[in-house]
Amino acid sequence: MASQTPMEDVIREKITSALSPTRLEIFNDSHKHAHHKAMAGSTSRETHFRVNITSEGFKGRMQPARHRLVYGLLKDEMAREGGIHALQLKTLTPEEEERRKAAEAADKPRDGSKAHSSLA
Repeated sequence: MASQTPMEDVIREKITSALSPTRLEIFNDSHKHAHHKAMAGSTSRETHFRVNITSEGFKGRMQPARHRLVYGLLKDEMAREGGIHALQLKTLTPEEEERRKAAEAADKPRDGSKAHSSLA
């Protein structure tokens, strides 16, 4: 039986093979963009993706280099008719992800009340 998400499957396989991510989240946002003029006539339901990747493979690379790496992995899927039209990336190293989680935890109120700020 053919996959219902062939493009997502290819994205997952290529990123997993090349980067061995500790976290890989792929969100198909194509339904949010189906009405856009550029999508007129397209029959693909897999054109717009948000991808969150945490990988040691990003160590020592700035964000633009990380994104170029991922774009390079998916260049064929981005070039073909009905392929990936938009790709939003969040790329982190495991250390960056841990720091982000710690910062988010520190920002949460401990008493269950909502945090608020006041302007001076």
